[in-house]
Amino acid sequence: VEILEGLEDDTVSFYYQSRFEDLCRGPHIPNTGYIKAFKLTASSGAYWRGDENRQMLQRIYGVSYPKKAMLEEYLTRMEEAKRRDHRVIGKQQELYTISERVGAGLILWRPRGARIRNEIENFWRSEHLKYGYDLVYSPHIANRSLWEQSGHTDFYSDDMFGAIEVDDKRYQLKPMNCPFHIEMYNARLWSYRDLPLRWAELGTVYRYEKPGVLHGLMRVRGFTQDDAHHFVAQENMEEELVWILNFCVHILSSFGFKDYNIFLSTRPEKAIGDKEDWDRAEDGLRAALEKVGLPFEVDEGGGAFYGPKIDIQIKDAIGRGWQCSTIQFDFSLPERFNLSYIDSSGQQKRPFMIHRALLGSIERFFGVLIEHYAGNFPLWLAPTQVKVLPITDSVNEYAQELTKKLKENNFRAELDDRSEKVGAKIRDAELFKVPYMFVVGAREAESGQVSIRRHGQGDIGTKSFEEALEMLKTEEKSKGLTNEKKK
Repeated sequence: VEILEGLEDDTVSFYYQSRFEDLCRGPHIPNTGYIKAFKLTASSGAYWRGDENRQMLQRIYGVSYPKKAMLEEYLTRMEEAKRRDHRVIGKQQELYTISERVGAGLILWRPRGARIRNEIENFWRSEHLKYGYDLVYSPHIANRSLWEQSGHTDFYSDDMFGAIEVDDKRYQLKPMNCPFHIEMYNARLWSYRDLPLRWAELGTVYRYEKPGVLHGLMRVRGFTQDDAHHFVAQENMEEELVWILNFCVHILSSFGFKDYNIFLSTRPEKAIGDKEDWDRAEDGLRAALEKVGLPFEVDEGGGAFYGPKIDIQIKDAIGRGWQCSTIQFDFSLPERFNLSYIDSSGQQKRPFMIHRALLGSIERFFGVLIEHYAGNFPLWLAPTQVKVLPITDSVNEYAQELTKKLKENNFRAELDDRSEKVGAKIRDAELFKVPYMFVVGAREAESGQVSIRRHGQGDIGTKSFEEALEMLKTEEKSKGLTNEKKK
């Protein structure tokens, strides 16, 4: 009855099949004979209409397929996904934790996870600088008046944390970085000769998510976006989009992602801005995708109310799609903040503003990486790249010397000099999926060599330390995307 009372029109659809009843049009299937194989997969509690103050109900999940083989294939994929669960691997490998005392959806990066994050961010920064971006920084809070001008308090207030009163003024945690970059733009006058401007920031933002949707690293309340904003003259827009797409593919492929689902989302019914600008932007996005040679689908009417966009889903090792990269036009903020530049004839023009995120957020992308590699990270990302394992205490000094040299060559090396059998040391290194183990005994110490083990492969031979070091350097430089999907 409550649902019926909330309907906007007078038409009510009702469907039943035997004892199953539903307020929908139906039919779900012509008859139950189509269900050849099914399985109930899970159950959980769910608040009525998503309101935690309402009654708790029981939700039952299940799947059905027309063939038993299809069901078994699905269940196998689900088991593999369960094995790769980033929450389980994150705990096993001591990558991150979430503390109730700190707060739900707020990530604490433990040392091993922080090493990987540091590598991701260092690579991100170096590539952005190499490709012509300027890096910027902005604070975590801003005067509420900024969010009022940007429209966030009107359209986004439910996702923002409450105001902080300071010196009779109200501040709020930022849900987005965009207004800060716009304020930087408005700090001076710009000429067409200055454009395009490419400003990038690893900016931490805060958004309220309901407790029921929080999920490990994938849905959190505080996260770091790899944000960038391009301020572009209209006549150079298409060229800039091609540039962004090529850079996007370069970054994603460096992490081992080379298969994508790409969607071009066009103008919805309720949209702001001139239709001419929308058409020009949509044509530019379409042309850029075609020039770069990326196949895509058109999502008619799927754009945001303030501009068309490209969404790029990356496919992981077991074929799942993850939304990460977005290239989004914005016709709202340039108007709200009166952005302009001086064109070649001395007239004021409105620049095109393009939002761009490649990884989406560091937290979510890290979760995707964990599941893609099942915790078996390539050498350049591994939190510990090499474990040095002395067989006896008598060669500890040689093992210490090797560890020191590895660190001097910027490798993340650890020495396991516990008075344990070498088999136990190898087992522990394997559990943490350390890419390489250098096993050393009296023979290796005397000859200046190391016996090398590769995670998941075992013994791969003996080399001089210098040869082993060159092997590591070559693999790290190439990004060493071993991608052992089954390990």
